Amino acid sequence: MRHLCKFALAAVAMSAALASGAAMAQKAGGNLVFIVQPEPPSLAGYLSTSGPIGLVAPKIYEGLFDYDNDLKIAPALAESYDVSDDGKTVTFKLQQGVTWHDGEPFTSADVEFTVMEVLKKVHPRGPNSFREVTSIDTPDEYTAVFNLAKAAPYMLSALSAYESPMVPKHLLEGQDPRNAELGNNPVGTGPFKFVEWKKGQYIRLEKNENYWKEGLPYLDRIVGRFIPDASTRTAAMESGEVMYGAFGAIPNIDAVRLRDTDGFSVTTEGYATINPMALIEFDTTEPPFDNPALRKAISYALDRQFLIDNIWFGYGKPATSALSSTFAGPGLYKDPMPNYVPTADIEEAIKLLDEAGITPDENGVRAKAVLDLIPYGEDWRRAGEYMKQALVPIGIELELRYEDVPTWLKRVYHNYDFAMNVNYFYQLADPVLGVHRHYGTDQIRQGTHFVNSTRYPNPKLDELLVAGAQEPDAAKRGEIYGEIQSILAEDMPVLNLFEMEFLTVYNDKLKGIDVSGLGAYGSFAEAWIDD
Repeated sequence: MRHLCKFALAAVAMSAALASGAAMAQKAGGNLVFIVQPEPPSLAGYLSTSGPIGLVAPKIYEGLFDYDNDLKIAPALAESYDVSDDGKTVTFKLQQGVTWHDGEPFTSADVEFTVMEVLKKVHPRGPNSFREVTSIDTPDEYTAVFNLAKAAPYMLSALSAYESPMVPKHLLEGQDPRNAELGNNPVGTGPFKFVEWKKGQYIRLEKNENYWKEGLPYLDRIVGRFIPDASTRTAAMESGEVMYGAFGAIPNIDAVRLRDTDGFSVTTEGYATINPMALIEFDTTEPPFDNPALRKAISYALDRQFLIDNIWFGYGKPATSALSSTFAGPGLYKDPMPNYVPTADIEEAIKLLDEAGITPDENGVRAKAVLDLIPYGEDWRRAGEYMKQALVPIGIELELRYEDVPTWLKRVYHNYDFAMNVNYFYQLADPVLGVHRHYGTDQIRQGTHFVNSTRYPNPKLDELLVAGAQEPDAAKRGEIYGEIQSILAEDMPVLNLFEMEFLTVYNDKLKGIDVSGLGAYGSFAEAWIDD
């Protein structure tokens, strides 16, 4: 792994050279107004991977690594790293001269505290990402040595500012991170400092004049605006009032128009690290969805291709498994899976229900439920309306519920007060990071967002998840994940709908926003405005 360490050092030099050259070509200064939709529940990225948090927090906080558009590691707070031959010791050399926004130095003690006391305990994905980390040694202020029970190469893909933000020990130690003031008054090491949050209107960040990357950031100010109405967001983009909208902030119906309009660009780049999947979560502990036949019947009744073509305007790919087809590359994806169809098969859905004894009443209704919708915009409302209509022929009557983000998160992940929940999950660069949290019994963690809210327990599956995380042989690992997918296709606690392709719409005057594979979840340190 020494060559990766050298790559990291080379990347530092390359980054510095690019920054120096770019500084001569572009204009420093200026304000960037971008869309944050919807308003985030907090700015605690160490507690929640909620999308709106991800749009803001990584401008303030940093991770040990960044990742380029080819998912290769780029240095961030760690300037280099080294992995022992057995994979059970990972040594990070940290950048020197880095300070928190309050002036305190960033050291290895912050890394040890962040991983062991915060991410492993309260982060949605941290317990999986760092499950093999037993301790972290800090022999000096600029060295952090991760000691692992077993090799965990997937961990190196989970060290970005969005996924694993480093937090200040001196501001969190001795507190419950879930209730700490830092959640809404963040202090990081990143290129922008938190200044103001005007509820219902905007979050304002100012340039970090003491940022450790010389010459960066270029912008003086970043303002994340909350604009609830979709048509108003589009109008603000067209007028130049805002310059950037990602993750469907500009509805696809408007984005496909703006991509042919002078002065604007539309891209699907910048989402390589997240691997998003649209889905439905069921409460598997209570009727009616404690019966897997009903869950599978819904999978047959929903037309995935219709959703893609008519609501997301052709952007996406029908799901065929619990894993995204992007995992075909490392040999983990198994296709086709039973009970997944690209277009609706009403006849098969009714057959499943009849065989399971789920019969219609005198009004033709077999089951009633409330369908909760992720509150991230009009596309999801329209998807909910389609689903309500699509399930009528098989006798399922839905009531739609659309709430603000904090209420929705509390309902689903704190109170378990839901029956069906339309959502999307990031499967990330490895199933251990993004998929296991959805199905493992140990991921039934009430109060933690985006984990096993279905409360689906399966001891056999738990064994396979552990085996999949630990198996070093690629072929054997593929067999394990094939069995995992077969079990989940039969039980279907989560119904995958389609592999998502998000659209980012931006003003062509905005430059330097495509340097990170994290896209909108990047730091924007190198963004600048060409007037």
